[in-house]
Amino acid sequence: MKLGYNLALEQVQKLVMTPELRQAIQLLQFNCQELNEYLKQQIEENPLLEPDNIIEEFESIDDLNSEGEEIDWKEFIDKYDDFSYRPEKDKNIEEYNYENFISFSPSLKDNLLFQLNVSHLDDRHKRIGEVLIEAIDDNGYLMADIEQVALVLGVEVEEVESVLSFIQTFEPLGVGARNLKECLLIQVRAGGLNNPNIELIIENYLEDIAHNRLLKIAKELNLDLKEVQDISDYIRTLEPKPGRAFSDNSDQVKYITPDVTIEYIDGEYVIILNDVTGPRLNINNFYKELIRKGNDPKAKEYLSEKLNAAMWIIRCIEQRRATIYNVVESILKFQREFFEKGEKALKPLTLKEVADDINMHESTVSRATSGKYVQTPRGLFELKYFFSSSLSTNKGEVSSTSIKAVIKEIIDGEDPKKPYSDQKISDILKKKGINISRRTVAKYRDELGIPSSSIRKRY
Repeated sequence: MKLGYNLALEQVQKLVMTPELRQAIQLLQFNCQELNEYLKQQIEENPLLEPDNIIEEFESIDDLNSEGEEIDWKEFIDKYDDFSYRPEKDKNIEEYNYENFISFSPSLKDNLLFQLNVSHLDDRHKRIGEVLIEAIDDNGYLMADIEQVALVLGVEVEEVESVLSFIQTFEPLGVGARNLKECLLIQVRAGGLNNPNIELIIENYLEDIAHNRLLKIAKELNLDLKEVQDISDYIRTLEPKPGRAFSDNSDQVKYITPDVTIEYIDGEYVIILNDVTGPRLNINNFYKELIRKGNDPKAKEYLSEKLNAAMWIIRCIEQRRATIYNVVESILKFQREFFEKGEKALKPLTLKEVADDINMHESTVSRATSGKYVQTPRGLFELKYFFSSSLSTNKGEVSSTSIKAVIKEIIDGEDPKKPYSDQKISDILKKKGINISRRTVAKYRDELGIPSSSIRKRY
């Protein structure tokens, strides 16, 4: 073998992941909130970028630089701070502080402490009550040990028990309980129901209630099955977590702004892109003029660099809008029956089919559909919803989502006293030409959040 060094010219094609290309991919993948946060940051960093709805008011560069005079930047900044015109304040117009409009809701502990402070207890017992309330979690349960509280405060256990019993009369009912049974019993006793069987079942048969083993309860307590069913229904109306009504769910609440809206107008489906989720940007006119007519080479070089960056972002945003539009248009073409007939008409669809239809790569379609939502006449859906696996049936390929809709329809129409087993549902589906096993039915039923037939049964 001959070893040596030599030079050779070779032509190859390869994709280079430039920062601009990476930015374009990132913008496509962003959901609505991420995109707006990113653009807000870019607008702050790049003075040439501005939202489409901003109307600039300034003199032309010629006026500012007339007779060869240099621009008075101090005067300009004072007048056009933050790149937008700031009108003179009208002293006759009342100013509003929007912080005054922020809603406030007391926490569970705030609510309990208020009830404690307006009660008739003396200071000694209020101090015990404050310690107990501080030990109550967000669900309303007491997490501290009574003996330990008594030891820390140097009081008798009976005294702490007495104050706890008083707190357990506070709203919401069931608060201050040490376990689920005590929580439910507090609510039952406050309701004034004179039925000892309710307390007996709560104390000894809660697990059987959860698994709908009502026959066992009726037999062991020698009760009528109908009475046990009524008691079970009543227990299910009680609140197992009394404190959650006061919990701060602001971090859990999700407000979805659809990226696209599909409307049915004059017999046709019309696709409308939401400018909020894909805002249009402009180049600031003042800086465009400054680049064109400015005399400072360094300033022109800096602004030209920012102009190129701004133009690239604007092109990426427009490309993102076009891609999402094309993807939604393709989905509408493939899933038109869904929009006309509903969930049961949803067809199997893959990312590759849409990618081939719009001449894009499968990964591009995946990025365009991830975290994006569409508002339709049938509700709000994530774009990923329209892509589902298929199952072979006598009627051809059927979407797993449509099969779930059929299963839900079958269960909704069953006799609650004789609910269908998973095997029975499988047999019904076979008669409809959908051949799936009992285990698949059980899997889809669990995904729908529907309990088994033994728990659905009513007496």
